[in-house]
Amino acid sequence: MLPEEFPPEYILEAIDSMAPTDLKGKRSSGFPKPKVILFDIGGVCVVSPFQSILNYELRHSIPPGWINHSISRSAPSGFWHRLETGSIPMDAAFFAGFNRDLHNQSLWESLYRSHQQAKKHPSSSSSSSSSSGSDEPIPPIPQIDGEWLFHDMMEHARAPDPWMFPALQKLKKDGRFVVAALSNTVIWPEGHKWAEKDFFSDPLRQLFDVFVSSAHVGLRKPDPRIYQLALEKVDEFARANANSERGKRGGWGEGVRPEDIVFLDDIGENLKAARKAGFRTIKVGLGRAFEAVDELEGVTGLKLAGDHPRIAVKPDFSAAKEAKAKL
Repeated sequence: MLPEEFPPEYILEAIDSMAPTDLKGKRSSGFPKPKVILFDIGGVCVVSPFQSILNYELRHSIPPGWINHSISRSAPSGFWHRLETGSIPMDAAFFAGFNRDLHNQSLWESLYRSHQQAKKHPSSSSSSSSSSGSDEPIPPIPQIDGEWLFHDMMEHARAPDPWMFPALQKLKKDGRFVVAALSNTVIWPEGHKWAEKDFFSDPLRQLFDVFVSSAHVGLRKPDPRIYQLALEKVDEFARANANSERGKRGGWGEGVRPEDIVFLDDIGENLKAARKAGFRTIKVGLGRAFEAVDELEGVTGLKLAGDHPRIAVKPDFSAAKEAKAKL
């Protein structure tokens, strides 16, 4: 299955297909100004690791969306998910297990069949059963170097997002909002080039008043309990600082209720869980964070956009062309 079978709009949609969401295009209008702006990190404040995944898939003629599908469908016992809750270390056993999760034959067959059905019957439901295409041979499962991909994703996600990061800095400087983070994280082993003695001393993380890290609290999004924990933490911070200049400006004296929080994330599943927790949400599109900054300006009343050109980042199709040329 070659990349040209999937148009660009499908490739971008594949990133958001890990769980259905009805949040696209919805704004937080009709509500009072929030007290808390709660950020995801990867794909929001820093460049999305999904861009690395897409480029890898295109380069190796892998159907776009397969890697995300194999990771998400291995929950909750998959090695990626266990790493993000801090329940296993990042060692050789992790990478071996992660690699096995990326080569799950039953998941590959089900995804391939659903793609074939969607191509033959675009109007049919993806969940409906059909024999169309069932007699076609399923190609071998793509071979993926999980350890190389993991490090490439993390390398990619170390760069600040050119649209959202300036907005984060301006929010922090303004001071009237509690600036918080709720992120699925990993802990690098001692001796690794990215290992940190103090996880929360990182310059980016120091911008936040509250930082809820999945690997440190033993929970990860979209577990409802981590949203409740985030609410408790921001409420605690607001009440403790209610008499400060920031607290008086932001009206923190009565604490924080779920509807006082605006949460930004790039994954529909995480946003859906946040809505169930009572949070207001903003979807951050892959390579299009400037659109989310527009929405954030609407709910805060602040000018947050920086000077970076409003040009969406697209998948690296040159990698696919190079791969095809070698066939």
